[in-house]
Amino acid sequence: METWSELPGEGAAELAASFGREAEQLLNWLSGYGADPQGGVTRLLYSDSWAEAQLALAERMKRAGFAVSFDRAGNLFGRLEGEDCDAPAIMTGSHIDTVASGGRYDGAYGIIAALLAVEHLQRRFGKPRRSIEVIALAEEEGSRFPMTYWGSGSIAGLYHEGHIEGMRDSTGIEFRQAMKSAGFGKPEQKDCRRSDIALFVELHIEQGIVLERESTSIGIVEAIVGQKRFAIQITGEANHAGTTPMRMRKDALAAAAEMIRAVRQSATLHGAPLVATVGRLELEPNVPNVIPGKAAFTVDVRHDDENVLGDFCSRMISEFKEIADYNGVAMAHSLWMDVKPAPMHPALTDLTETICREHRLSYKRMVSGAGHDAQVFQRMCPTAMVFVPSRGGISHSPLEYTSPDDLGRGVYVLGRMLYQLGYAEAYKGGVV
Repeated sequence: METWSELPGEGAAELAASFGREAEQLLNWLSGYGADPQGGVTRLLYSDSWAEAQLALAERMKRAGFAVSFDRAGNLFGRLEGEDCDAPAIMTGSHIDTVASGGRYDGAYGIIAALLAVEHLQRRFGKPRRSIEVIALAEEEGSRFPMTYWGSGSIAGLYHEGHIEGMRDSTGIEFRQAMKSAGFGKPEQKDCRRSDIALFVELHIEQGIVLERESTSIGIVEAIVGQKRFAIQITGEANHAGTTPMRMRKDALAAAAEMIRAVRQSATLHGAPLVATVGRLELEPNVPNVIPGKAAFTVDVRHDDENVLGDFCSRMISEFKEIADYNGVAMAHSLWMDVKPAPMHPALTDLTETICREHRLSYKRMVSGAGHDAQVFQRMCPTAMVFVPSRGGISHSPLEYTSPDDLGRGVYVLGRMLYQLGYAEAYKGGVV
């Protein structure tokens, strides 16, 4: 079998540029399914636009020569069969759903990039030693139903049909009915759970500003952060704003404000990659001339080290209690999300770095502050995640944008990874 480097006239820059042009064209095409008048894309799970996009991708995969199938949840697979057809497969791709009025790149880029990379490998090198599957995952965002990672979670065995029992969207439509209307959830369809995946690679836009600010082409994700989300309730005493002396008040909002300031200051002093965010604040009675008797807010804390994350949150809650006592109010808290950090596989991150070095692509090892399907697959197989820059760090918005040059470099790196893992030395040497 000829090696990639032996191909005439196929330098990294030229091939990456070609990939970039193709990727932009296909992303523009795919954004037509669910296009909003304001310029965004809305493809919610099991909606008409979602179903049309999955069927269109299935046809495109067939034209590429892949064996195409769906599972019961609506995950789409395009398989390039390998010589060792019984060996666990390499899987690569991302999610097809979007947030409401989202961008063209989030999720979709990982699918299009995988399609282009595997299509190129098949055209140039034929059948791989190990089968490679391109996947368009049914759902990741949680934009329609109160559940995230339905696609990858079904494959990993984290979810089953019992989890969706009675679940409805904001319009009252049941999850099961929406799935049935889209043509899925039938007993005769392929079971979602898989135990034959050798590894998973996800290429994604960064959705942050770091790579662009540092003029870096490729982000090599070493870990996806863990997340803890808290609901904090402060109970004081509502009273007259004009007749209650300042020293006699039990002001729930004043206590909450001190807590919010304290957690921001602590997170800033701690430094990257830890982040802490207060995203929601509610008051009662919330009128101009009454001291707030109740305040409620949320705190989202993230870090890639589980011990650091846990220690920071424990200190945060202790400080909140001290502030509550000082202000004469009561404080209660509940932990409503607790996601562990997901380290990526060291051999795969090293392989990505080697490829970047060999082909003179600037890169940065980094932590992903956002959640991704890769963190679900990380529980069941060796996993890698690769980022390309996002202009201005903007995502989940019609303004989301990545240049064709950056798109192409990402596809190029993914193609090289899949070549090494599915065709060449890394496969033979058992890199994973």
